[in-house]
Amino acid sequence: MTPTIAILLIITFVLSTVGLLLLIWSIANNQFSHGQAAARTIFTPGEEGHSEDPARPDDQTFTGDNHEQAAAIKARWTADQSSRAAVLTWISSSVFWLLLGSLFGLMSSLKMHLPEFLVASEFLTFGRVRPVHLNAVTYGWASMAGIGVALFLIPRLFKTSLVGGTYAVLGSVIWNIGLILGLGAITLGLSDGEEWLEFPWQIDLLFVAGGALCAIPLLLTAANRKVEHLYVTSWYLMAALVWFPILFLIANLPFVFPGASGATVNWWFAHNVLGLWVTPIGIGIAYYMIPKILGKPIISYQLSLIGFWSLALFYSQVGIHHLVGGPVPTWLVTLSIVHSVMMSVPVITVAINHHGTMVGNFGRLKDSPTLRFVWIGALMYTVSSLQGSMEALRTVNVITHFTHYTVGHAHLGMYAFLSFILFGAVYFIMPRLTNLEWPWRKLISLHFWLVSAGILIYVVALTVGGWKQGLALLDAEMPFMDIVRMTLPALQARTVGGALMTLGHVVFAFHFIVMLLHRGKASDQPTLFRPAAKETSQ
Repeated sequence: MTPTIAILLIITFVLSTVGLLLLIWSIANNQFSHGQAAARTIFTPGEEGHSEDPARPDDQTFTGDNHEQAAAIKARWTADQSSRAAVLTWISSSVFWLLLGSLFGLMSSLKMHLPEFLVASEFLTFGRVRPVHLNAVTYGWASMAGIGVALFLIPRLFKTSLVGGTYAVLGSVIWNIGLILGLGAITLGLSDGEEWLEFPWQIDLLFVAGGALCAIPLLLTAANRKVEHLYVTSWYLMAALVWFPILFLIANLPFVFPGASGATVNWWFAHNVLGLWVTPIGIGIAYYMIPKILGKPIISYQLSLIGFWSLALFYSQVGIHHLVGGPVPTWLVTLSIVHSVMMSVPVITVAINHHGTMVGNFGRLKDSPTLRFVWIGALMYTVSSLQGSMEALRTVNVITHFTHYTVGHAHLGMYAFLSFILFGAVYFIMPRLTNLEWPWRKLISLHFWLVSAGILIYVVALTVGGWKQGLALLDAEMPFMDIVRMTLPALQARTVGGALMTLGHVVFAFHFIVMLLHRGKASDQPTLFRPAAKETSQ
């Protein structure tokens, strides 16, 4: 057993032990004993049965039927305003990095089938453009938007004002400085050379500091909470904000994991940053948004806790299946495959809750921008996760490994799942922080259809093209250049899909800036995908 594998197993054991201790603590403090009543803790008194969503054509916003209910609604508004500066700082930054990352992603896609595109500039070669795209959308868009949404939800979940928001604002400044320096270093060719870990380790310290500063408001607000039970979204968000610094710090330790052992740590981190960072954020947001918009609790609260703990227990070793056939012990890869298959447990439990809660309410998808984005994102979590479990199997992996199929799968998870949920969350949050509705529902609709069509073309093209590519690579008689030419239609379709998504991001960013600057005409009707009933009848 190499020292690297021993270290990884020790880390996994420690994380699992901490998780087990937290599980014991939660049982000892009756976190499991609240039953289905705990699913109602996100509602203010009397709010159940009423949708907290601006996209509601028939009902008036619930303001309370008595003094107690009205006071609870006002307290929630106060909690929302307490996080305003921190949330807007993080989300505004994320929108900028989304645009920049999209531009570099489109450039890298074009270079896949037009290799001479912008070839004269050393700063715009594929080996630099693609890592800039990956890190900008991962640490810029997804991470910063996720933290921003978490900062908005934490006061609501704990039913108190955000404490220490200034630390979060300072953290965003440091995080942005890290992104500027890190992306600049990659562009100059100063990269650590490992996927997802390209930033020089000296710059990584800024992300650790920025993330740590964001943890301070979480801890202070949790200590000041006014609720006894922690709703499941709290578990997911707190776990993500604890897991990520540990993963990021260990994976970026300099000079500790050289050679083949570095590849093991690389993919241990690369998959865990998906499963123990962005996945808990996405699932946690969906667990809050779906019931709040529908005005009804999730169908099984006990199942939601089982889903959380099974994610914590099974995900830590999933990433090693990317090294099937690599210079690592076979038993370690087998362990990773087993963990990947066992991930079907949390996926199924989450699917039952998210989609079961929607039963009888699918008509709301025609109206609510937030619900449509968030539910489709939740649906794509189910699809991409089950696909990932299947992809880990050796019989499937031997075909899909080192093909464009894997790229399509990654975007199904990072984009169709997480980004859609983040889009929906932003559409929910901004009216509550600016006290204005989104000015143009047609722009929201345009954004939705552009990114939906784009990701559909992207994923279908790379999934089909990548599978055919994998089968061809197993044919010893097939010339390699013929296989390369065979992938060109899929790569061209990828660029078309990417262009549509980028255009959707431009629309989203423009609408966001209008909201941020309080420009444009604020509608006195709900912001819908289709005209409100009053407008239709005229």
